[in-house]
Amino acid sequence: MPTYGRKDVVFERGEGNYLYATDGRRYVDFTSGIAVNALGHCHPYLVKALTEQGQKLWHTSNLFRIGNGEKLAKRLVENSFADTMFFCNSGAEAIEGGIKLIRKYQFMNGQPKRYKLICFQAAFHGRLLNALSATGNEKYLEGFGPPAPGYLHAPLNNTNVVRDMVDDETAGILVEPIQGEGGIRATTTQFLKDLRAICDEFGLLLFYDEIHTGFGRTGKMWGYDWSGVKPDVAAIAKGMGGGFPIGAFMATEKAAVGMVPGTHGSTYGGNPLATGVANAVLDVLLAPGFIEGVRERGEYLKGQLEGLCKKHPKVFVEQRGTGFLQGIRCVPPAGEMVDKLQSLGMLVPPAGENVVRIFPALIADKAILDEGVAILEKAALSFEAASK
Repeated sequence: MPTYGRKDVVFERGEGNYLYATDGRRYVDFTSGIAVNALGHCHPYLVKALTEQGQKLWHTSNLFRIGNGEKLAKRLVENSFADTMFFCNSGAEAIEGGIKLIRKYQFMNGQPKRYKLICFQAAFHGRLLNALSATGNEKYLEGFGPPAPGYLHAPLNNTNVVRDMVDDETAGILVEPIQGEGGIRATTTQFLKDLRAICDEFGLLLFYDEIHTGFGRTGKMWGYDWSGVKPDVAAIAKGMGGGFPIGAFMATEKAAVGMVPGTHGSTYGGNPLATGVANAVLDVLLAPGFIEGVRERGEYLKGQLEGLCKKHPKVFVEQRGTGFLQGIRCVPPAGEMVDKLQSLGMLVPPAGENVVRIFPALIADKAILDEGVAILEKAALSFEAASK
């Protein structure tokens, strides 16, 4: 089905931060599979983990214990706010599961009519119907009937509007610490503190969409680590498998009180192959100094992008984001910038508010960052020349 407007390029090989097309051309890949390939393409350690597990066991179903999954859950609990989790296959599934958990929590606490979620304008939570309704983007909803009921949308970083939306049917608040598709729009620390206070005051659950921001991409393990404001529930995916499909929703024991046998399921979720690879990703991410290195090099990248904005203000307006979850707002249409960069040998995805996203793999060193910034500058010079 033609549901994507795919670029006319076919890749046959990837290595680190580079992709190689069938015509022999090499590209700097700052798309990273849309922030999925946390450790770049074909990281040797992940290839080894995938190959070894693939020779032993792929799938058994969740009717039986899964050793790799139990190990992964234990490690994630040790390195997050959560006490428990459910493995699935994608971010959208993780969002759907988290929504179910929140509604079941309210039911178990004698509040069955509490089902609504307060969400935020310009968010993106996935393409399944509830996730899409939580996203609220009319462009994505058009033609699919009315959105699922129970999703309200407030302006980001506006506490007063959120507070005014709370009523006796509100179950929780769903927010991305940094909006990815919305244009690399960050929440403020004070706003997250306010959301936590509102949830505590009214008996709501705070639900973070950490699909983009988790697993070291911002320069800390989780996006919420920057604020120190812990959620009750979180959805995770993307970098979790380093390119292999896996996701999860995780929660405190209190929040997950209603998730008992029979309340949720997944045929493929948490299979030995996926959780084996995800454990290998964690091995690398949790190695001493790794995430700190992402943070340090992210600051370097931020400075380089800010420099481009100062040097080429008629092309680049504003740097956004942190770590390797960054973006740059453009004067030319973002789609044109994406095409220009591709023609110059660099791959980036567009986002809202005329932003192009800059998503290097977390293994990117300063040399590859400099190479990418140099291509961005070539693009700026090209747009400047065309406008004369």
